[in-house]
Amino acid sequence: MKTAIIGLPMVGKTSLFTILTGVHESSRMGAMEVRVGVAKVPDARLDALAEVFHPEKLTHATIEFLDVPSISKESLREPSYLASLRFADAFAHVLRVFESDIVPHEKGTVDPMRDLDDVEAELILSDLVQVEKRLERLDKDRKKIKDPKLDKEFEVLTRFKAALENNQPLREVEADPEEEKLIRGFMFLSQKPILYVLNVGEEDAPRLAELEKEYAAKILPGRKQVGVTAVCGKVEAELTEMEPEDAKDFMETYGLTDSGLERMVSASYRLLGRMSFLTAGEPEVRAWTIPVNCKAVHAAGEIHSDLEKKFIRAEVANWKDLVDHGGWSGLRGTALMRLEGKEYIVQDGDVLMIRHG
Repeated sequence: MKTAIIGLPMVGKTSLFTILTGVHESSRMGAMEVRVGVAKVPDARLDALAEVFHPEKLTHATIEFLDVPSISKESLREPSYLASLRFADAFAHVLRVFESDIVPHEKGTVDPMRDLDDVEAELILSDLVQVEKRLERLDKDRKKIKDPKLDKEFEVLTRFKAALENNQPLREVEADPEEEKLIRGFMFLSQKPILYVLNVGEEDAPRLAELEKEYAAKILPGRKQVGVTAVCGKVEAELTEMEPEDAKDFMETYGLTDSGLERMVSASYRLLGRMSFLTAGEPEVRAWTIPVNCKAVHAAGEIHSDLEKKFIRAEVANWKDLVDHGGWSGLRGTALMRLEGKEYIVQDGDVLMIRHG
C-alpha cells in the first residue's frame, strides 16, 4: 500500500509524515522533492502470537507514505511530482482544523471544507488537461485507423471529460471492468480514493471521535471512495519522543485509546477494502495485507507464488484461539482448527498454515 500525503501549505503534512515514518524534514533535498517513508502497521495480535511461538523474526505489515510538496497549479505541472502522485494507491489529504497565531494559514483563515474543495479542484483540473490531450490525439488517430478500441476509448474519455468539466471527480464516475482496463494506464488523480485527515489542535484532542463524526456528516454524503479520520499532530509529535508506558499514560490524559498511526491505518484499510491474515511458527510470525473477500488460494500467493500454484489446503485458526491454546498443538483435534480449500474466504485475524505440493 502506497499513500501520498497531500494538502495545502502549513496544514501539517510533513509533521504527520515524520510522526508516521520517523523520517525527518532535514532529509529533504529540494523544494519539490518527494520523500518516501515506511510505517509498520501496529498489530497487537502479532505480539500475542510472538509470546506463544517465540519466533526468530517478527514481521509487521507496512504502509509506504509519500511526503509530497503542497498541491498547486505550479506543482501539478512538474512531471516528477505528477508521477509520484499517479503511482500512489490512495491520498491522505490533511485538512487543517487547528488555529494558530504562530503558523498562519495560506488563505488567511482556517476553513477545512474550503481547502478540501480547492485541492479537489486542482486534481480535477489536472485530469481534465490529461483527458483533453488524449482526446485530441485519439481524434487524429481515428481518422487514420479504423479500430474499435480507439472508438471505445474515445467514448469513455468523452464521458470523463463531461464529468470533469462539471467539477465531478472521476472516482464518482461509473465504469465497467472493460472501461476500467482501458483507462487504467492514465492513473487519474481524481479517481484515487482519499482519506481526509483532520489535523486538530491540542485543545480538541479529547474530541477526535466527535470531530470525525461531525466532518464525516459534511464530507461523506454524495461522495464515493472517501473516508475521514482525525489526529492531533501536536500530541502525536510528543508521543513519538516517549517510552511506551509514558506514551500510554499521556494518551490517557487526553482520553485517547489509539495512536494517530493506528487511526490512519484502520481508516485506510476500511477505505481500500484491505485486511490482514497472519502466519505463525518458530521461524517467523508475520502479518500479510490482502483485499477483503480474498480466497485462501490467493492469500497463499501473497506469501509466495509457488504456494498459490501448488495449493492443496490451508490449516486455519483464529489468532485468539491459537494464543489461548498455546499454539497449533493445542488446537489439533478440536473444531477450532479447520482444513479449508481454495475457495475459502479468509477472515481478518485468521492464521493460515498452507499445505502445498
